[in-house]
Amino acid sequence: MSQKGHKRPRLSNKLLAVVSALVLGGGGVAIVAGNASAGQEGGRATQLTATIDCPDVGEKITAVPDQAKAEVDAGLAKLDDQVADAYRRLAAGEAKGDALLGELKEQRDKTINGMADAIGKGGQPPAEIKQLSGCAMKEAPAADDAQAQAQGGGEQSAAAKSGAAQKGGPSRSDFVNITKIKPNVRTPAAAGNASKGSFSSQCGRNENGHFNPDNVIVAPGVSNGAHHMHDYVGNKTTDAFSTNDSLAASGTTCGNGDQSSYYWPVLRLRDGKAEKDAKAPGGGQDANVGTILKPKQVSITFKGSPVGKVTAMPRFLRIITGDAKAFTNGNANANASWSCTGFENRQLKDKYPVCPKGSDVVRTFTFQSCWDGKNVDSANHRTHVAFPDKNGRCQKGFKAIPQLVMRLTYGVAPGARFAVDSFPEQLHKPATDHDDFINVMSNGLMNKAVGCINDGRTCR
Repeated sequence: MSQKGHKRPRLSNKLLAVVSALVLGGGGVAIVAGNASAGQEGGRATQLTATIDCPDVGEKITAVPDQAKAEVDAGLAKLDDQVADAYRRLAAGEAKGDALLGELKEQRDKTINGMADAIGKGGQPPAEIKQLSGCAMKEAPAADDAQAQAQGGGEQSAAAKSGAAQKGGPSRSDFVNITKIKPNVRTPAAAGNASKGSFSSQCGRNENGHFNPDNVIVAPGVSNGAHHMHDYVGNKTTDAFSTNDSLAASGTTCGNGDQSSYYWPVLRLRDGKAEKDAKAPGGGQDANVGTILKPKQVSITFKGSPVGKVTAMPRFLRIITGDAKAFTNGNANANASWSCTGFENRQLKDKYPVCPKGSDVVRTFTFQSCWDGKNVDSANHRTHVAFPDKNGRCQKGFKAIPQLVMRLTYGVAPGARFAVDSFPEQLHKPATDHDDFINVMSNGLMNKAVGCINDGRTCR
């Protein structure tokens, strides 16, 4: 079941010998290896968890004929469903090892072949994706929620007994003391013709309670296409079934009339308490549990280019920054930035920060700011936009657009465990953090933003 470019590692014999299901509620659990000799972490024995690692088919699809788009989108969503279901079966002890991977490969073969056939009817069938059906097992440190559970006291224990607790990640090794990190932020020097202004939209902190586990960019028309809960600000109606027309007709939480859709996976305290979605898709059914944290602040700012002027974004441009599957895909498209207030010259890509008392957790999303000048989206939702090089220049054929920078802060008690929502098999790893944006600004508002940025003004 191996495939080119995706070698399948086997679980260690020790891990296979002690894998067991911990059914702790919420519909999803981790598979934990109780072998203390698996490794040492901070002087403690490290338990391991097993998850499922599948090649990301969507990343390899670069062109889809219009008539095949709906079928391909549905196929990609189905692949995510298949992996999530296989992970749940593994966790529940309903299937094991090679037998489970074999069944998953058969499912993925059928789905991938259907997608390739649909593309082939209107263009060149992507032969490469037919080699991506095989999956592997992957080991990671198991969750360590003991400290968070101890902090919860009696209420915590009651929640755990009722099945609200969940050990699906993250692990102790996913956290690092921010004061131990050296400053690592570099800002390109601005040229004389740099666009030094900024334009901000004040859109609130999701006081409207706009949540859903959809992703209209990656899985349009599919409920629970994200398998994790999203926080939304801006456009009031965004869900899996939104269209350009419905987005343009929607109200907005932004004070300046910006109808754009801004959304990101929620952050949760690993406190063992039952959230409203504890038994729902995107929540407990997909191993996302604990109390959803409301951001203390959400900052939305569009900035300029250090080497020249920017041009307007087209309406309905879609951009995803980061990779929701970075734990299994690797960090090629990962773009997580975790930090703490007072320490934001130190950014973490694959660790959660432990902030000192009085300092808030910060998530920063810096979006791609180079556009191909033609497309509002691409088949893999990446190739129509790009990041500038280290000097701030766009690659040939791309032009600079306003760079969206979003900054979210959260009040988290020192030492409290928290985690970002994720696909269940991604184990809530910090590198999987990501953010989504659909530009629904009117042309007039976008032109105002570009004017502010290019003229060096600060507009709010």
